[in-house]
Amino acid sequence: MNLDALYSELTLKTKAKLVMVVLDGLGDIATREQNYLTPLEAATTPNLDAIAKDSAQGRMIPAAPGITPGSGPGHLGLFGYDPLEFQVGRGVIEALGLGMDLRPGDVCARANFATLDAKGIVTDRRAGRIPTETCERLVGLLAAKIKKIGDTEILIRAGKEHRFVVVFRGKGLEGPLTDADPNREGFPVPAVQARDENSAGQKKMAGLIADFYKAALPVLAGEKPANGFLMRGIAHQPHIPLFEDRYKLRPACLAVYPMYKGLAQLVGMKKMEGPQTISAQFERYLAEHDQYDFFFIHYKYTDKAGEDGNFAAKKKAIEDFDAALPILLRKKPDVLVVTGDHSTPCSLRGHSWHPQPVLLHSKASGSDKLERFTETGANLGSLGVFESRFLMRLMQANALMFDKFGA
Repeated sequence: MNLDALYSELTLKTKAKLVMVVLDGLGDIATREQNYLTPLEAATTPNLDAIAKDSAQGRMIPAAPGITPGSGPGHLGLFGYDPLEFQVGRGVIEALGLGMDLRPGDVCARANFATLDAKGIVTDRRAGRIPTETCERLVGLLAAKIKKIGDTEILIRAGKEHRFVVVFRGKGLEGPLTDADPNREGFPVPAVQARDENSAGQKKMAGLIADFYKAALPVLAGEKPANGFLMRGIAHQPHIPLFEDRYKLRPACLAVYPMYKGLAQLVGMKKMEGPQTISAQFERYLAEHDQYDFFFIHYKYTDKAGEDGNFAAKKKAIEDFDAALPILLRKKPDVLVVTGDHSTPCSLRGHSWHPQPVLLHSKASGSDKLERFTETGANLGSLGVFESRFLMRLMQANALMFDKFGA
């Protein structure tokens, strides 16, 4: 029997409230340089510690052993969708998160403003994390200059900091393509390629991307530090089963960054606009508590610090989160999960394949008798090591949403 079909057959409708809090890139690794501590272990977290004593813990594999996931696969796994089966381009996710109205056949690309030297070598993939206001100004310049390429309409919208989105709208377009991003400094921006050499739509898109670069780079040539850009996740929107149909839960999303709103929207979650801090997100959860059954609450700053290799900043981000946690606990959910979408070790300055820690608290979770929520403690927890796509099913089980299987 198909496993998802079995879960659906066993699902019971209840009045349970479930909350999944995702500290982006939470997982880390202990190294000699960090005194053999991770930021989570070094942080002072009295509120998480209090919950940990009555919770189960474990580690989650975000995609497959040894595979480093992007944020898209990482979150789809958390939402219970096999990231190896449901592959979504980052451009689509970002475009949805920015509120763009995508049409069938649109191809989207997520872009970063970057710094290039005189020879076109990437010297900073994020252009010093330029402020959002600068990004909006630069996007305005590009949008005014590039409205069409041939018979294809070009739509450009600014995101947060160095990020923006480009949507290509025309006939006969198809993704996915390879990235126009070397994924590290010291290399030129690679030309995109069709992933399927037999696809005329992908080949047409590859030509459009090349033409877009030819038109856009001269517009940015005099800018500092954002005189170039990278493009990733060039793809069209796939069909994905809706979250509410899959789990019999009315879902809502509280996220600050567009990409995570887009991921939530992709599976049918209601986006809550407005809150810009974790405290405000928790306050909004309290206000919306009775209207929804499931809340996805996203916190970005652990990942940003990890990508910058800033151990102290990641530790502080965890402590800031912990300080706000009592707000959420004013209306304690029936099932609470605290985890990450992947690991972002400070020593590696980027996403990694290491299993992320997870804490699950409910009346049915029992206690693993652990004093803190850390990677070391999670290694000893009763949840063990499991694939992240099963987290939603464990949350449902802890909400007593499954009937007994078999006689």
